[in-house]
Amino acid sequence: MKQGSTIFLKIAVILMGLPVLALCIFLLPQIANEAIEAAKNNSTLAYVVFGILIIMYSSVLPFYVALYQAFKLLSYIDKNKAFSKLSVKALKKIKYCAIIISGLYVVALPLVYIVAEWDDAPGLILVGMVMVGAPFVIAVFAAVLQRLLQEAINIKSENDLTV
Repeated sequence: MKQGSTIFLKIAVILMGLPVLALCIFLLPQIANEAIEAAKNNSTLAYVVFGILIIMYSSVLPFYVALYQAFKLLSYIDKNKAFSKLSVKALKKIKYCAIIISGLYVVALPLVYIVAEWDDAPGLILVGMVMVGAPFVIAVFAAVLQRLLQEAINIKSENDLTV
């Protein structure tokens, strides 16, 4: 494959990371400061918000690991190493990161429910469920791709042995 044929996808991967970085730098600390002020007034809801913030910050590391693995996978495609164990390994790491993110947000759902009940915002629960579902779909997709790629590698190695 021609060198640089995946430039658009690499740019898309980088652009996917920028909003999350902005969220972590600008919005989440502001929410944390407001929660600190609420905790000083003995608001129990502030501790629920702290729990959600901890889970959100915890999900950032697997998110960026998955983005890095996607970037590496695109580099393997550029280098004609798409059908290699390295690609399968990258897909496996993406799958595990997506499962971790989904699991973290499953743990956050009861906290989101508490905030939604307090704020009388039932739509917030749907947003929480999307935060569980989207990484789960990515994990399933990565698992299917991983399996297909592994089967293709096995078939390729069998064909190399017979020729």
